[in-house]
Amino acid sequence: MLIGEVARRSGVSARMLRHYDALGLVRPSGRTVGGYREYSSEDVRRLFHVESLRSLGLSLKQIGRALEDPAFLEDPACAPSALVGDLIRWAEERLERERELLERLRAIDASAPVGWQDVLRVVELMQGLDSTSAARRQQAVLSRPEQLPVPAEVLARAILAETDPGVAGALRWALARSGGDAPAVLADGARSADVRVRRRAVPAIAVMPETPAATAALTEALDDPDATVRGHAAVALGGRGASAAVPVLVDMVVRGSHDVEAAEILATLSRDPAREQRILTALVDELDAPAADTATRIRLVQALVELPGTAAREALRRLAHDDDRAVALVASALA
Repeated sequence: MLIGEVARRSGVSARMLRHYDALGLVRPSGRTVGGYREYSSEDVRRLFHVESLRSLGLSLKQIGRALEDPAFLEDPACAPSALVGDLIRWAEERLERERELLERLRAIDASAPVGWQDVLRVVELMQGLDSTSAARRQQAVLSRPEQLPVPAEVLARAILAETDPGVAGALRWALARSGGDAPAVLADGARSADVRVRRRAVPAIAVMPETPAATAALTEALDDPDATVRGHAAVALGGRGASAAVPVLVDMVVRGSHDVEAAEILATLSRDPAREQRILTALVDELDAPAADTATRIRLVQALVELPGTAAREALRRLAHDDDRAVALVASALA
């Protein structure tokens, strides 16, 4: 067959066939009287071998070695399973790069740019957020012009990936000021298998506008296996008057994790008569728990002091006669 017919039947362009010939990959076995390339059946079979290996992602150099050098095929690193494994990794990396590009393009589109200057500013911000320098990332957030709209989703994704506390704080500040809404991105982060991501997501949700989606995500986080994540959610929900936060806030007092802040929120929630007795009972039950040590019971006494109402005062007066002298002294002084 002449080169034109081979090109039609194989789908490989005549230009590529000439390139294969020049590289020695697929050389026609003969020539016509006029000097044209003439391919035999064996040549065409070899061509399909080349195209098959190319479809798997092998380079032309690797294909040449595979077809000509038996040692190449015997090398464990070049075994079909190893090559396919490499190709899978390359394909995954390529897909990840394309996914990141797609997200960037969607983020730019979401900013509703009216001109190339807007596009370039958003790209500049995203490049700054990708910097390996924490100072550069923070500068990218804080130096953003007020008139530049930044999609909340861009800030949310940056928060989930941020490891520096200072930059994370700047990003949450920018997210709160953006006026945007990114509950889906942050809610996914709050469900991440990586506790570090969850610890970044929940405080970010807390600064978002109070929407049903944000409240649902925070409420779900109250059951997180990580105490820090639960604490962030409880402080946010308790500050919004949610009774669901009470058990976690009490646990924060018991554990001594931001116990002063938790006690203050419990006191605010107790101003509602419908919740007062529930909170008082929860604190007293922890005081009477067999496992409660002196330090824990003193923190609980201090939390009782914050509660309004006569029932809390009566509980303090009883504790002034507690068997634990340290607890009794603190209760007596505060009562």
